[in-house]
Amino acid sequence: MLHSDKMAGVKRQPQRTPAPRPYRWAVAVMRPPLALFTSQDWQGAHNLPASGGFIVAVNHLSYLDPFTTAHFLVDHGYPPMFLAKSDLFEVPVLGKALPKLGQVPVYRNTRRAGDALVAAEQAVTEGKCVVIMPEGTLTREPSLWPMKAHTGIGRLALVTKAPVIPIGQWGPQELLAPYARWPRNLLKRPTVHLKVGPAVDLSDLFGRPKTASALAEASNRVMWAITEQVAHLRGEPMPAELYDRAASDQATAGQTDRDKQGRAAKKDRDGRQAMGDKEDSE
Repeated sequence: MLHSDKMAGVKRQPQRTPAPRPYRWAVAVMRPPLALFTSQDWQGAHNLPASGGFIVAVNHLSYLDPFTTAHFLVDHGYPPMFLAKSDLFEVPVLGKALPKLGQVPVYRNTRRAGDALVAAEQAVTEGKCVVIMPEGTLTREPSLWPMKAHTGIGRLALVTKAPVIPIGQWGPQELLAPYARWPRNLLKRPTVHLKVGPAVDLSDLFGRPKTASALAEASNRVMWAITEQVAHLRGEPMPAELYDRAASDQATAGQTDRDKQGRAAKKDRDGRQAMGDKEDSE
């Protein structure tokens, strides 16, 4: 059962940081349908910093997530800058619009992979709100719990030492299911539940070398903090461990290889048996 402290949105707050004009136009276009086709259960906004730049880390359930998260942050006066997959910047029309909206592409597994973190670091230094979905993709966890994070969130947090605010959300998938392209339940106005937790304490990691283990530790703390918020919204206990997509994919690939080998061996045995039967008949 979903847990809710307050089933309501808020009166829109003045912007605390400036946004480019195209950004304000996009908000004017996108906010009305979000308010029309969803209801809002927003909790924990008092955990948002009153001043200075900060990082928001949120779980990823649906392609609608950036819009529902932005809806919450914009209405609280924080126009967010998202780190988004570079693929989105290649989509016609959208790809040209995103840079004008101040959004930053993430080029994974390329020499440009670090460019997004440099841009995000600069934005945080300038006092902006930077949003990251640390899982890097829609969750693959069968029950839609958050997954293990990439280490980009840990690196950005340790480099900037800015507050990392965990946000858990639940409900966008009721309007746009995972990987779906078309919405559903429009007339039912699904509730977008969103809960903001206190800043994740990473202070003990700031003075340490930014090793792989330190980045992983920081990233894991952030994901557990997000998962805690999601568990509160769902009214369920947290899972015992974070879903590891890489390990799951590797296990699946290994099982697939074993299945292929088993089928090949069976085919070989059947072929030998058929050949023996033919020789016997002759």
